[in-house]
Parts: sequence; C-alpha cells; structure tokens
Amino acid sequence: MRAILAKDGRAMTAEKQYFVTEEGLAALEKELEYLKTVRRKEVAEKIKVALSFGDLSENSEYDEAKNDQAMVEARIADLEVMLKGAVVIDESELNNETVHIGSKIEVELTSPAGVQSRRDYKIVGSNEADPRNGKISDESAVGKALIGARAGETIDVETPAGISHYHIVTISR
Repeated sequence: MRAILAKDGRAMTAEKQYFVTEEGLAALEKELEYLKTVRRKEVAEKIKVALSFGDLSENSEYDEAKNDQAMVEARIADLEVMLKGAVVIDESELNNETVHIGSKIEVELTSPAGVQSRRDYKIVGSNEADPRNGKISDESAVGKALIGARAGETIDVETPAGISHYHIVTISR
C-alpha cells in the first residue's frame, strides 16, 4: 500500500493496483481457492499428526507444519490483496500501435556480446511474469523500456550483462 497525505496532513492509504490479464486473474483465483480448500486442510492434518507425537519443545514435525501453515496463510493474504487491487486489462480494447500491458511482441534481440536472436514476449503485470515462458513484467527493466514503443523502433536496455538492443518487429494482442 502507498501512503497518501490528505489536505489536513493525515496519512490515508490507497490500494496498490495490480494489472492482470483475464488469464492471470483466473490463475490467481484458482491458486487462492486451492490454498483455502486443499492446502489449509493438508497443513491442518500435518499439525494434528505432529501434535500426536507429544512434546512440542523437540518436535521438528510440528515446527515444520507450523512453518508451512504460516507460508500458506501469508500467500493467501498476498493473493487476497492482489485480487482486491486487480485491474483486468481488456485485451480486446488494446491497439497494436504501441507496446502496453497485454501486448505480444516479436523482437530481434542483440545481446551485449553481439549475439542476435528473435524472441516473442508478452508484456504482463508483475504477478504474471514468467520470463522462461516469454511473459515479462511491465515493471522489469526490459518491460519498462518497451512500454510505449512502436513497431520498427529499437530500444536499448541496460541489463546486468550490458546494453541489449531490442528491435520491435511486430506488436499484436
């Protein structure tokens, strides 16, 4: 959450917006449902079994189950916040003139070492990012640099390995 100051100087909070595609929203909802209905029960059963072992002071199974429970509950809380602040991108209303969240782009990439390759990317919100599968976040260095660019443009991006050049071949939905 971000703090925003009201006119009287008091801090107010504003929900963070999470940009997602329809596909990304469905995946978040599915994960939340799984965690609430399946994982919670599995972890509760692990705790129950661990409690049956007796002395909790030296019960590593109990400690592990409680850690699992904490991780599950934390993820549930994160997902609920994301879903509350989700802004679904209506991909049918997007144009193919510039790169934006939801755009599929084909680029000719020239790495800092001079190696050239052709790659397909989809620009997505940060919670949908999956670089190995070509889904790059709008908040990543590459995603930020490509947002607003047009087909035919070459964008230079500072990466840990040096400057990479992304020539945008096509933009589609």
